[in-house]
Amino acid sequence: MRKLFAFLVAVLLTASVFAQSPEKMSYQAVIRNSSDVLVTNTQIGMEINIRQGSVSGTVVYTETQTPTTNANGLVSIEIGGGTGFNAIDWSAGPYFIETKTAVVPPLTTYTITGTSQLLSVPYALHAKTAESITGTITETDPTYTSSQAANITATDITNLGNLSGVNTGDQDLSSLATKTALGDSTAQVRSEIPDVSGFLTSYTETDPVFSAWDKDYADLINTPAPADGSETKVTAGTNVTVTGAGTTASPYVVNTTDTLAIGDSYQGGIIFWLDATGQHGLIAATADQNTGIQWYNGTYRYTGTNGDGLYAGKMNTAMIIATQMADNQTGNFAAKVCADYSVTVGGVTYGDWYLPSKYELNLLYLQKTVVGGFATNFYWSSSEYDNNVAWGENFGSGYQLYDNKSYAYYVRAVRAF
Repeated sequence: MRKLFAFLVAVLLTASVFAQSPEKMSYQAVIRNSSDVLVTNTQIGMEINIRQGSVSGTVVYTETQTPTTNANGLVSIEIGGGTGFNAIDWSAGPYFIETKTAVVPPLTTYTITGTSQLLSVPYALHAKTAESITGTITETDPTYTSSQAANITATDITNLGNLSGVNTGDQDLSSLATKTALGDSTAQVRSEIPDVSGFLTSYTETDPVFSAWDKDYADLINTPAPADGSETKVTAGTNVTVTGAGTTASPYVVNTTDTLAIGDSYQGGIIFWLDATGQHGLIAATADQNTGIQWYNGTYRYTGTNGDGLYAGKMNTAMIIATQMADNQTGNFAAKVCADYSVTVGGVTYGDWYLPSKYELNLLYLQKTVVGGFATNFYWSSSEYDNNVAWGENFGSGYQLYDNKSYAYYVRAVRAF
């Protein structure tokens, strides 16, 4: 009897832009036999059930598939293609996903069963029900009920609307006050005006500088603004764009764009790579997370983390941790110290750090002076070479090489934004 190992890599929600199209969930798992060897390039049988309420609850949806694992033992399927998936009421959860796997033809004898709770991601399907909400909403907030806003009527709204626009004539103030009352108010104001008859009655300015300024100011306020775009033009500078003709019909609009730069302190670390837009890239932690830690946790395992390039380190880190911690294994290692790292800046906690891929580690080496705090020593990457060795880089020479996973080297966490 074979024993299979599978771990969840990702469950993603996919929704089409057309409301009629079905929603699906993407499911990935790595399949291993009882000898801890990957089941590669092999067709397997899978039965997927969604249970409501508990791990043994009512099955509200089921489907079977016969996918084929890839060269790394990874199987990828989409769940939701069968009848009834669209009818699931996600608000009536919790829901649990149960997978059964068979590797022996005719692929209907399932030798492994696993059940786990569906957490927040599938409930994005339930959020779509907001599109179909109809009827009226009864406000029950006591704070709103006790405020003046609760007393506004349709008539009040109509009256407020009549206040907008251009004043087209004299306004009727008869309802505000009588002529007698207005006269009394005017007399009251006049009686409170202080007597200034003893003060200066006139003054002539003789300062030529002030007189010239006064003339320029008078010319300015008395000169109507041009409406044909003939006034002084505005030229955009760095990170500034100006649109419009500068006329009443098409006024100038000035837009500014905040840009980021390599070396900036940002979201808990230092930026060491930016994409072409200047708005996305990679951030390094401000200090090493460990100065002497093994790549593995004491057991040589093939983790399948051959991913390299931009952002590959995030998936590598997840796969390393899942594989190294299989069978209730314990211990600390390079990928785990990065995943465990978090930092709070301005009340926001950033915890999505990971061990960089081989490519990302070299980008970090190229900016080691800008980021700072590095030793002239060997740093681990998350890219694996085989069961026994993994890639790293010497931050003294920049030379990349693979070394035994049992060696204790430096680690610096990174994150994407």
